Amino acid sequence: MGRKRKSNPKQKSKSPGTSKEIRAVITEFLAQNQNKPFKLNSLLDQMGVRDASSRKVVTQIVFKMEDERMLMKSRGGAYRLAEEATTMTGTIDFVNANFAYVVPDDAEEEDIWVGQKDLLGALDDDKVRIRLKRRSHGKKREGEVIEILHRERDEFVGRLEMSARFGFVIPDFKKMHYDIFVPFKGLHGAEHNDKVIVKLSRFPSKDTKPEGEVVRVLGKAGEHHAEMHSIMAEFGLPFEFPENIEEAASEIPEKITEKEIKKRKDFRHKTTFTIDPFDAKDFDDALSLDHLPNGNVEVGVHIADVTHYVPEGSVLDKEAIHRATSVYLVDRTIPMLPERLSNGLCSLRPEEEKLCFSAVFELDAEAIVKKQWIGRTIIYSDHRYAYEEAQEELENQAGVFFQEITELNELAKKLRKRRFQQGAVNFETTEVKFQLAEDGTPLGVVAKERKDVHMLIEEFMLLANKRVAEFVYSKGKEGKSPTFVYRTHDNPDPEKLDVFSKFAARFGYQMHLEKKGISNAINGLLSQIEGNPEQNLLQQLAIRTMAKAKYTTEPKGHFGLSFPHYTHFTSPIRRYPDMMVHRLLQHYLDGGKSADKEEFEELCVHASEREKRAADAERASIKYKQVEFVQLSEEKVFEGLVSGVTEWGVFVEMTATKCEGMVRLSSLDDDFYEFDEQNYRIIGRNNKRMISLGDKVTVRVVGTDIDRRTIDLIFINDDN
Repeated sequence: MGRKRKSNPKQKSKSPGTSKEIRAVITEFLAQNQNKPFKLNSLLDQMGVRDASSRKVVTQIVFKMEDERMLMKSRGGAYRLAEEATTMTGTIDFVNANFAYVVPDDAEEEDIWVGQKDLLGALDDDKVRIRLKRRSHGKKREGEVIEILHRERDEFVGRLEMSARFGFVIPDFKKMHYDIFVPFKGLHGAEHNDKVIVKLSRFPSKDTKPEGEVVRVLGKAGEHHAEMHSIMAEFGLPFEFPENIEEAASEIPEKITEKEIKKRKDFRHKTTFTIDPFDAKDFDDALSLDHLPNGNVEVGVHIADVTHYVPEGSVLDKEAIHRATSVYLVDRTIPMLPERLSNGLCSLRPEEEKLCFSAVFELDAEAIVKKQWIGRTIIYSDHRYAYEEAQEELENQAGVFFQEITELNELAKKLRKRRFQQGAVNFETTEVKFQLAEDGTPLGVVAKERKDVHMLIEEFMLLANKRVAEFVYSKGKEGKSPTFVYRTHDNPDPEKLDVFSKFAARFGYQMHLEKKGISNAINGLLSQIEGNPEQNLLQQLAIRTMAKAKYTTEPKGHFGLSFPHYTHFTSPIRRYPDMMVHRLLQHYLDGGKSADKEEFEELCVHASEREKRAADAERASIKYKQVEFVQLSEEKVFEGLVSGVTEWGVFVEMTATKCEGMVRLSSLDDDFYEFDEQNYRIIGRNNKRMISLGDKVTVRVVGTDIDRRTIDLIFINDDN
């Protein structure tokens, strides 16, 4: 099927395509000829539809679009687009100062290109209505904003620059492409070079820049607390709990009543301990171990019973929904729950009786589950381990509960081995941790080590999460799960995998996707690269080929873990989905009917969005500390790997610090370099010098920018 301005009887009729494709062509053709309605036969001729069968198919779709009021038919029988067909709603994705894309609410629609002059002053993430325009940018559909339906934000954080009578706030948010004018009366005591939060009193339009007033001074730009507060403000993270939330937490009774204990299974006599980071204060999981007469062992995975203290619909619950997750910045935690709950009532502190929701497993010598029980318990933690202490006991075979830790470790290794045999993907990304002075100055940056004890805890948490999900799923009838909160992870996109496979081949690694299957092929590659300089780069690229994990009520599987059903049950102090899981689990244990799916799906979408916000804020705080660390470092020359290539520069990850900076193409003065997107490289137009993703390079730090959280580099060796 094609379209043309004039009919040509000699032209062969083209295949009409799918219903969706035909609808798109009809819509676009009539949009380009909005002032000229067409009768049916004329419309078919203009679209190049010739043969009888194709004309019949397209005619039926025209009638369908008329029934749906997408097309209007005049008394004379001529068709034109209804207003609804030329407009759509979506969300602004502000790419740069010159244009944005509108991501349509209809997921099946492609993104719409909108030039800056047609944005009507819309800002990133605003909800808008657009009118489609004729295509003028190759294959991109183009539109113009005709109405702003919802402003996503009216506060921005940035650095204040002063003149004699007014100021401008330079926003930190990279997708805010306007400086914000602040009149003298709106400064409220803020001074030059302060980091501030500014609230817009006037949004931008075609003719005016945004205007606002300072509502909070965070401190001087570049100071540790000012910068951390600016990251919190940039991502909309709360600075404190409202007074009524703290009051509600303080009013919760601390005493556990005998009536409550009688409702629960008593594990207080079992050997029980927690293993957490040395600086953790919220202990939401514990393990118990008991030997059974038949030679098997009973392992209890005990999780803080947060929902006992946070009633559904209470002010505490609503605040937890709003936050949805705790956020871990480099120097602080922004908790989901007030401290009295997170570090007190709910935290499984040693030598205290605590209320839990537990998954208890009888395991044989091969770590195969023979029996399981899930329900509410009361426990008594005998000991609080830091990871380092537990690892030391494991390695030295001496200590308080070294025998129990050793036994659990052997079981965990068998669980882990079986998981990978069944297709789990062995992602082991490198995480960095900063050593900070009391004033927040970064003294050092080290890679976090994952040892046996870390993996021990991980395996038993995975087991509990998996078994809880399977337990609820099995309660469904005719293969239909009752409403539940699942953690799902789709299979990777085949095209992305193919691109990644070809890139890995440049380092001499073959994935053999067609022979081994996806997970086995990825695991094979990850084992080959372990310990090599390109390990972190290839791991990061492998992760980028994967789909994003999310919360949903759809009982899909988890590709990365190779579990048919999976959920989050083990961290209710810091994740709201785990609280939902606890409530739903108890509801079904009590024999309740399937819960409202729409309500829980909405909460799942919200939790997934908040999870992404938290991850972005955590990355921003790490990036800030990396920039500050490099800025303060006496060492300015680093070995590194090319970690990204774009049309404006080459990203380099410095091997020793894991900090990433950019060599701008404009700084390469030996030639004019062109970006080869297909092959992840730049090439000199005359000297044919190539700089490719994964190349080993030596760079010098030539500039740092705390506000933009960027590190500028130059190459200093002759070869690369």
